[in-house]
Amino acid sequence: MVERADSGAVAAETPVVPGVGKRRRGWVLAGVAVVLGGVLGFHRLVPNWPGRVGSLMESFLPWGGALVVVLLVVALVRRSAVALVALLLPVGVWVDTFGGLLLPGEEGGGRELVVVQHNVSDENRDPAGTARALADSGADLVALEELVDPQLAVYEKALAADYPHHVVRGTVGLWSKHPLSGEQVVDIKPRSIEVGWSRGLRAVVRSPYGDVAAYVAHLPSVRVGVGGLASQRRDESAALLGRAIAGESVEPVILLGDLNGVVEDRGLRPLTSQLALAESGFAFSFPAAFPLARIDQVMARSATVGHIRTLPATGSDHLPVVARVTLE
Repeated sequence: MVERADSGAVAAETPVVPGVGKRRRGWVLAGVAVVLGGVLGFHRLVPNWPGRVGSLMESFLPWGGALVVVLLVVALVRRSAVALVALLLPVGVWVDTFGGLLLPGEEGGGRELVVVQHNVSDENRDPAGTARALADSGADLVALEELVDPQLAVYEKALAADYPHHVVRGTVGLWSKHPLSGEQVVDIKPRSIEVGWSRGLRAVVRSPYGDVAAYVAHLPSVRVGVGGLASQRRDESAALLGRAIAGESVEPVILLGDLNGVVEDRGLRPLTSQLALAESGFAFSFPAAFPLARIDQVMARSATVGHIRTLPATGSDHLPVVARVTLE
């Protein structure tokens, strides 16, 4: 009689090849590194639809460096040579894009203005303390946004001694140690916003080095929701401001404002395409409790914006930023 094989017998196990799993994980890490490098280097090619995904990604582009560090740690733990080699791509792209911001910046020259930009918040419970902190910076120009009653009167009184010249239009204002002229409203109101909304001004600063056109602006807020980044109004306002600055006849030009966007965000291209950006410093300014992005900006034309940095927190949900602007 021929005996049948036991149906309950255990099937022979497939041989395990040592290191195969690790090699696969190494190639996965390498693939992620290459994709990250591509996004950092070619973020302009990422489509802005649906939900303005391109602008949303660009808002946090500098934090790609943190992702590189995470991948590096994982690659070291896995001892993956291929992943470590692949990481050279995003590291190189990040350093090329943002590495200069880590440098201390050059010493300013003689034709220099110190400027401060601060959204003081319409819910600020200590406007007097905020004003004192800004005056202590010693800046030549101080630009403020979200100026509302009764806090506005507090700022005007507290800053009067150090800044005898100032102009307020709508909810934005400029305080200066030097005389001002040509003060006017800059209309940056999107069509969908009701009449009475005023967040832009322009004035000529009679500096010791000649006339300077100074713009102060507060672009509309953006929101992140299930549909993506809602920045249509901000982008429209940026285009209007860019058009006004493009037609400016006085040089140099300095723009200070809460632009509700980082300089990498394509929605600010009407401004960043014609104005110089800070040469060094990240100066993340919002939110003040845990700053993730610099949406408070200093830009210039026919001038150089040197190192930009934040000042200590005030009663606002933004941090003040201060920069040295060297006039050409």
